[in-house]
Amino acid sequence: MHPSLQPSRPIRELPDELISQIAAGEVVERPASVVRELVDNALDAGASQITLRLLAGGVRLISVEDNGVGIPAAELPVALKRHATSKIDSLHELESVGTMGFRGEALAAIHSVSELSLLSRTAAQDSAMLLDGRSGELQPVARAQGTTVEVKELFYSTPARRKFLKTDNTELAHCVEAIRRHALTRPEVGFAIWHEGKLVEQWRAQQGDGALDRRLADVLGEDFVRDSVPVHYQSGHLTVVGRAGIPDAARARSDHQYAYVNGRFVRDKVMSHAARSAYEDVLHGQRQPVYALYLEIDPTRVDVNVHPTKIEVRFRDGREVHQAIRHAVENALAIPRATLLGDGMPELASLASGVPLGAPTAAPVLRPSAPTWPQANWQQAAMPLSGNRVSDVGQLWQPSVRPPPMAQEDPSAFAVTPANPPQLPDGDWPLGRALAQLHGIYILAENTQGLVLVDMHAAHERIVYEQLKQQMDVQAMASQPLLIPATFTATAQEVATAEACAEALLVLGLEVSALSAKTLAVRAVPTSLAQGDAVALARSVLAELSQHDASTVVQRARNELLATMACHGAVRANRRLTLDEMNGLLRQMEVTERSDQCNHGRPTWRQLSVRELDALFMRGR
Repeated sequence: MHPSLQPSRPIRELPDELISQIAAGEVVERPASVVRELVDNALDAGASQITLRLLAGGVRLISVEDNGVGIPAAELPVALKRHATSKIDSLHELESVGTMGFRGEALAAIHSVSELSLLSRTAAQDSAMLLDGRSGELQPVARAQGTTVEVKELFYSTPARRKFLKTDNTELAHCVEAIRRHALTRPEVGFAIWHEGKLVEQWRAQQGDGALDRRLADVLGEDFVRDSVPVHYQSGHLTVVGRAGIPDAARARSDHQYAYVNGRFVRDKVMSHAARSAYEDVLHGQRQPVYALYLEIDPTRVDVNVHPTKIEVRFRDGREVHQAIRHAVENALAIPRATLLGDGMPELASLASGVPLGAPTAAPVLRPSAPTWPQANWQQAAMPLSGNRVSDVGQLWQPSVRPPPMAQEDPSAFAVTPANPPQLPDGDWPLGRALAQLHGIYILAENTQGLVLVDMHAAHERIVYEQLKQQMDVQAMASQPLLIPATFTATAQEVATAEACAEALLVLGLEVSALSAKTLAVRAVPTSLAQGDAVALARSVLAELSQHDASTVVQRARNELLATMACHGAVRANRRLTLDEMNGLLRQMEVTERSDQCNHGRPTWRQLSVRELDALFMRGR
């Protein structure tokens, strides 16, 4: 008989044990889920040291020990009841929750599918008390202040769930990853992981300045810190800190992407899309960036109560979060890594970012502004654009009597506002001084570290591209009305997004209105994209707006056009350059945003240290 044709049963309340087992299906997916919930409680208790002990990948035993404030003996039996918690007491506290846990169902759910015992002692107690979850008996035992939760024989009461678990090593890897996510956001807490009596991982507590960087190095490796740049951005009530990996450190998988909201690890489409969009024109192919980003936001502006495992959140204003994350990462990546070489780093880095090093920024850097010196038609006299020979960086900023070739239609639209040329002593240029040209493709330069190899076409392509972007950013996003509106059949989601995000669409230069419940009309598009497919552009923008509360489709399409222009405007291979022209190109690279990668994400220069050169010739052996 088909299940739907079975005799109907009366509606009745489910027993508490079955309710808890159903809840456990949401909260407890595998041993790592138990580890995550128990460590959340330990951190909420103010622990400074947490030890995890496992047997059989956590299936036979999960023991979490901490030195937190402990649980009073009278509250131990209550802790195992459903929806019992000390974290919140009202709706107001739920809407502004600042603790890791708050739902009050984790211990009850874990207890329903395992053999659980709870051992705890507060500072006011003479001895610790042990609660047997199965019998409910309390007995005094010896223990220092803190709490130990032991979970044995996970899923013993639901054998079908146990069959879905993987091998012990796989489950152990998931448990270690759960601890790793906590360790990355709480450097002041020490963590130790034991498996089958052997120490697997240990991360000691870090204090003082640089604690987060030291913890990142301990957990993710020294390579992560070496191949990443610091992130520090503040806008209103939003603060973003952390580290963003350089494009060269990108991976084939997205397994080194860590995003946190108020100290809580989350998987959020808005944040991941914002971070990925910041890497759009510096990553090659489908490589995935690496980063550890920490967003601090008013708790009332984010809802963490949207998923039983608390790994998903919902922002009140996703667009402001998207912009903050994107600008934070863009600003961090904008400073050329050449500024980190040599003694000239502080001066050049400050010049490249537009602000003193280490200072938080509230908007993308290096944006043209109105000049305060006598008016002149300034242009960055790059060697292939003007034909000038350049002997030092001061000559890169000379007034020109003719407009740049790339601005033939409207010279004023492409005027570049120059920065003050940096003044450094001879020999302190980060990319050094040109020695020669190799096969008409590469520039060889000498700096204090050793030898620098530069792909001159890729480097100059990025310089021209960044100039074009800056010049376009000076102009507002102009919109061109269509003579005949482009209509298309739209889904209900697209119609709803077009109506809800009308202002955001106008900012992007698009005007999309509803003709009916199933039809949208594109009435205007950005002027720079007027020759493209208006319907395809509108659909792409609406799709991103519906998923991420923000869209980079228009900017991406515009940048693709500018990248094509830059590619054709850059110096070509086999073009013979003088030493002065080569030095001019190196100086421009040192002050141009994102000059370490070309428009397609490929590197523009490489450093070979003297030690590496010595190794090639076995010197010193």
